[in-house]
Amino acid sequence: MPPSPARPQHSASRDRLPIRAGIQPEKPIAGEVVELFSDGACDTTKGHGGWAAILRYGQKELVLSGNERDTTNNRMEIRGLLEGLKTLKRPCQVRVITDSQYLRKAFTDGWILNWQRNGWKTASKEPVKNQDLWLELIAQARTHSLTFVWVKGHAGHGENERVDELAVQERLKLRNS
Repeated sequence: MPPSPARPQHSASRDRLPIRAGIQPEKPIAGEVVELFSDGACDTTKGHGGWAAILRYGQKELVLSGNERDTTNNRMEIRGLLEGLKTLKRPCQVRVITDSQYLRKAFTDGWILNWQRNGWKTASKEPVKNQDLWLELIAQARTHSLTFVWVKGHAGHGENERVDELAVQERLKLRNS
């Protein structure tokens, strides 16, 4: 697979952030380095959603995708990352590349830790949406060492464009069924 087209340069201190303590594995992971590109898409009027993930280890690549009814875009963003992580057979160092600030900030800005401290309530005392998926994702984050890289969506990043297209294709499969 040829490398992605040139990527815009981002501030490493802002865009390459490890997750906060308390969600990470107790011991550093010395496993393989895997790149995981993920995205989600949803037709908010119908609730048809799709998700996709590309995992890359060296020259090997695995592409995953799926869809769900009665869902949301945020749920599909989480599902893409979760399904990608669930395919890993042993602890890995995972470089997560996403265009979802919601997903990235939940880990890097400590939202998950705050939700847990607050009994799975948001700062406005509302129940956290998608708690079931967040709990599964936390379990995966305790197995793997995650680092997040945010990329701007629809800005020409090769793999981000691919997972977006795959997620949309999955969403469209539900249109006529």
